[in-house]
Amino acid sequence: MQTRHGELKRILGDIGPCLVAFSGGVDSTLLLKVAFDVLGDSAVAITAVSPSLAASEREEAGFLARLIGAGHRFVETREIDDPRYARNDALRCYYCKTALFEVLKTLAVAAGGRTLVYGAITDDLGDDRPGMRAAAEAGVRAPLVEAGLTKEMVRSLSHRLGLPTWDKPAMACLASRLPRFVPVTRAALLRVERAEAAIRALGYRQVRVRVQGEGARVELDREGLVKSSFPSEGNLVIQAVLAAGFRAAVIDPHGYRPGGRPSVQSAPAV
Repeated sequence: MQTRHGELKRILGDIGPCLVAFSGGVDSTLLLKVAFDVLGDSAVAITAVSPSLAASEREEAGFLARLIGAGHRFVETREIDDPRYARNDALRCYYCKTALFEVLKTLAVAAGGRTLVYGAITDDLGDDRPGMRAAAEAGVRAPLVEAGLTKEMVRSLSHRLGLPTWDKPAMACLASRLPRFVPVTRAALLRVERAEAAIRALGYRQVRVRVQGEGARVELDREGLVKSSFPSEGNLVIQAVLAAGFRAAVIDPHGYRPGGRPSVQSAPAV
């Protein structure tokens, strides 16, 4: 791990002054931390704000940037106004990242031509990641990939560096909760955000509220499934989803599955 850490520092030193696309997730937080350690104030975090970013994640990004000590800016992106993005087909992430990197490129030029970097890791290379194609087209560097860091390595190094994100649950934009070809709207994203926030307020850690028609399917981690198996607890989860504006809800007995996007729009039974 020391070798990977050293390689990452070398890469960032070679890159020099940069803007870090910063979501506050496990990967981008490590990237910002090491970039700031190496480059100081020459590494600046940029967090994109849009309806697909939960308010809690925006707040956490601000907290983490302050904790690290790095300069930090929030910028608005308007991908939701792009009909290609709102159509929510297989290229949604491509249009999203394209919009993000267009904004960041403008900031980079204004900052004297800084390099753009983002937190892709080697685990992402084997998946269908349209967002990575958008990054490549925009000339954005992925130092964690270049240093050969896997998710396990990122968490381990984050722990060693004292980052609170080392065991943070996997996150994804709110639009990932909608089935393909169900239009992405502000109202739909807000409904999901409210439901997930309410469930987390009940003490659940890993939460996904997947939209299915007018209803929702709730995915929880193993600990959450055990907790929700008690009727009183499970009812609180269901009621939280209904209070957010869904007409029906069910807790998925299979639990949380990365990329478990619903493929049907039929509403689950209460």
